[in-house]
Amino acid sequence: MRIGIDLGGTKIEALALADDGRELERHRVSTPRDDYEATLQTIAGLCARLEQQTGRRGSVGVGIPGTLSSRTGLVKNANSVWLNGRPLDRDLTRVLGRPVRLANDANCLAVSEASDGAASGHAVVFAAILGTGTGAGVALGGRPHAGRNGVGGEWGHNPLPWPTPEESPGPECYCGKRGCLETWVSGTGFENDYARLTGARLRGPDIAARAEAGEPSAVTALQRYADRLARGLAHVIDILDPDVIVLGGGMSNVAALYQLVPEQLPRWVFGAEADTPLRPALHGDSSGVRGAAWLWRPGEAESSG
Repeated sequence: MRIGIDLGGTKIEALALADDGRELERHRVSTPRDDYEATLQTIAGLCARLEQQTGRRGSVGVGIPGTLSSRTGLVKNANSVWLNGRPLDRDLTRVLGRPVRLANDANCLAVSEASDGAASGHAVVFAAILGTGTGAGVALGGRPHAGRNGVGGEWGHNPLPWPTPEESPGPECYCGKRGCLETWVSGTGFENDYARLTGARLRGPDIAARAEAGEPSAVTALQRYADRLARGLAHVIDILDPDVIVLGGGMSNVAALYQLVPEQLPRWVFGAEADTPLRPALHGDSSGVRGAAWLWRPGEAESSG
């Protein structure tokens, strides 16, 4: 069997999958924030619990909100800052007594959806998480593509393409730059734009519901959001030209985007041709933990145990 761990800032989710993708057991606990050693022990405890309940030993894949530096082998870019600078894969291998594979959580989304989700059977998959922040990942042949520098798919920290004068230089981003896609196409960015229009702060789902009901300001905010998302994804198509683009996170639940964005893509893609399917993640919030489990393929899981 394969065990997937989704190591988030507030919760750690653990899932056991059979080789055919069937879910065997699942558990979720609070993350011991700011405590690295407790994080290791919590993951070890979850793995032991899954193995006790199933009577099987499993391979272990872990999705993290960061990446491993190819230069140092240490975690970098994690917003769970207590992981940064730590050899997380080596420490988990020691604690669990078996090889452990790590990948960025957005890459895990891409792997999950490429394996048995909305992009099943496709070779090149781009997956974006449009939530509180904006992350993205790439799966090639069902495998995560981190790249030479470990930042493959870090789409959210590229600038918004073709900005208007009103969009320049853009909002400040936590990364230290301005105008990053994350500041525009995250759920937070959507809420901020509506607040700029109206002076009122609402949650993204409420704004989307108001747009569906025809409220002019909400309609404008959603149209502007779709335009910015289309511009950002046009860059992805121009560089990677994926077979499928999958959306996860809270904004992926806004049904209107799956009509508005594809309509606008040809306007921005080089050559004015773009029929790339845009789909919501089939496994929703479970894609991250499923993708972590899928970091090991059938057969590999047996040899790792």
